[in-house]
Amino acid sequence: MQPSTARILILDDDADVAFAARMLLRRRHADIKVLHDPALLDAQLAQANVDVVLLDLNFTPGRTDGAEGMAALDLLLSQPRPPAVIALTAYADVPLAVEALKRGASDFITKPWDNARLLAAVDGALARRTSSPPAPQSTSATSALMGDSRAMAAVRAMVSSVGPTEANVMVLGENGVGKELVAHAIHLASTRARASFLAVDMGALPEATFESELFGHRKGSFTDAKLDRDGRFQAARGGTLFLDEIGNTPLAAQAKLLAALERRAVTPLGADRPQEIDVRIVSATNLDEAQLFDPAVFRPDLLFRLNTIVIRVPPLRERKEDIPGLLRHYLGHYERQYNRPARALAELASLSAWHWPGNVRALRHACERAVILAGATHYELADFGLVDPTPLSAPASPPPTQADERTLGDLERAAIAAAMDGAKGNISEAARRLGLSRAALYRKLEKHGL
Repeated sequence: MQPSTARILILDDDADVAFAARMLLRRRHADIKVLHDPALLDAQLAQANVDVVLLDLNFTPGRTDGAEGMAALDLLLSQPRPPAVIALTAYADVPLAVEALKRGASDFITKPWDNARLLAAVDGALARRTSSPPAPQSTSATSALMGDSRAMAAVRAMVSSVGPTEANVMVLGENGVGKELVAHAIHLASTRARASFLAVDMGALPEATFESELFGHRKGSFTDAKLDRDGRFQAARGGTLFLDEIGNTPLAAQAKLLAALERRAVTPLGADRPQEIDVRIVSATNLDEAQLFDPAVFRPDLLFRLNTIVIRVPPLRERKEDIPGLLRHYLGHYERQYNRPARALAELASLSAWHWPGNVRALRHACERAVILAGATHYELADFGLVDPTPLSAPASPPPTQADERTLGDLERAAIAAAMDGAKGNISEAARRLGLSRAALYRKLEKHGL
């Protein structure tokens, strides 16, 4: 394979780390520069444009605040055609790397890195930089990923880039952003598109039956095992296995999943021989990355098996320019489904200003409600059932003097929203706080459009 002509810059004060990265990348990329001092960055950028930068976040010995790396990141992103920036960070500095993502970095890699993960991160960054996403078409693998914002264009470009590969992909994002849609789009863009796409809610699998559900069992292997049964890995043979809510998998079960991925084989309960597996793994979680890199929550060795490629799906409040198109799409969809007349949308500005805490899922349910309940010639704000149709900065709850006027449904919705906020979107933790099962909580989230 001919080396690419992309310009790559490694900015790290550790000469050994920079040398190791350069030796790895030179197999695929011919033009690689190394700097050890961020003070030289401005001069380097004046000489030539750069496509991808591997950026350490701390340079001065003893400093751990990341200020030097963030200043370099700001300089890189201020360029007329800014490069893709991949932050390099020690394992303990993951929160700092997450802050770099919020400020514009495209990805981060923990040191010491997995070589395949670093190569994939650089390839993905180059693909996003050079790809111009095609116009949406109904036959496109990414046509379900709606939105004209730059953020969604980047997601579609990433899916188009990684879909045809066999790399494991982890999709990150809040509840309701459409992580399963992204996973399915990856499947449709892959060479496995004609085979099955099988989704498994990992958080809903009882730990006692985890192996049976995923790996299968043989007749008589336990009391109720009356027949041989394939697990999800065998059922998805040749296709894609989507492990949803992977962050809610208990640690003991994570060890079993790791063993299956490492060996590329599973042993059904009651069997004496392993069976080879042929699936591509796509996983998703609503955990933030600081939690995901906490060994008490998620095994690092399993994480590195799953996150060869990471796709971050932005919340709707960060791509408000997509809201009008999404509203029109879902209103039109439910008008056709319920055979209702098309109505004008008079409150577009207010609906676009709403912060949509349940993201696209909440918007879809609000549109269905509006189509069913609307009685005027146009859609009114009340038709959408929003508790407080104001931007996020406005007070989200009524004054205490109005508390007795709120309905039981309002109080239930507020309690669920507070529990979800307190649990940072973790369904299992929110259900525990509310004293509900996960299934019951899912039903109430659907009911209240959260």
